[in-house]
This record gives sequence, C-alpha cells and structure tokens, in this order.
Amino acid sequence: MVNWLSLATIAEVEELVQQSQTVPCLIFKHSTRCSISSFAKQRLEQAWDVPSDVVQPFFLDLIAYRNVSNFVADHFGVDHESPQVLLVYQGRVIYHASHLAITLDEIREQAMAVS
Repeated sequence: MVNWLSLATIAEVEELVQQSQTVPCLIFKHSTRCSISSFAKQRLEQAWDVPSDVVQPFFLDLIAYRNVSNFVADHFGVDHESPQVLLVYQGRVIYHASHLAITLDEIREQAMAVS
C-alpha cells in the first residue's frame, strides 16, 4: 500500500527537494478527470511494495493544485503531462514517465540505482 504524502503548496515541493537529498522522492501528478490517470494510480497502488526509505511517494492533485503542478514543471524542467511521475533525487529529476509508461518496476529500478 502506498502512503502518499500530499503536495498542495510550493513550500511542500521545496521540502520534498530537501528530503530528496537523502531519499528518492516520487511525485505522482494525478488528474481526477482522467481515466488513464486513475488507472495508472490504481496500478501503482496495487503493486506498491517499496519502503519509504527507498522511495518516498508524494501525490499531487493537479486539478486542485494547478499552480503547484506548474511550479513542478518549471522547477524541474519537465513538460507537464497527466498522469506523470517524477523521481527526484538530490534535487533533480532522475527519471520521469507518463501515461501507461508509468511502472513500479522502473521506478524501483531507478531508485535502487542511486541508493
């Protein structure tokens, strides 16, 4: 089960950047209006078996917090898509994927490569 931490403010994104200095942080950008986004989220949640000291998962409702989603895109230099995951380590994106390319195996592999 995924224990999502919510991203609702730019300050929380900045805290995530600091936390990423020691543990990879995953941002899941989710659109509550998109069936593909719901499917990708459900697929991650059903398979999630990654301890929080390997990947710390964060959830961003991009409909409710569009300004935060825009900040994430600008700050990390990754064009916005939905659904989308960004794996942040030491303040930079080390992996990102969108739509049905989002897989737990790839997230885990990328996180383990830097651990």
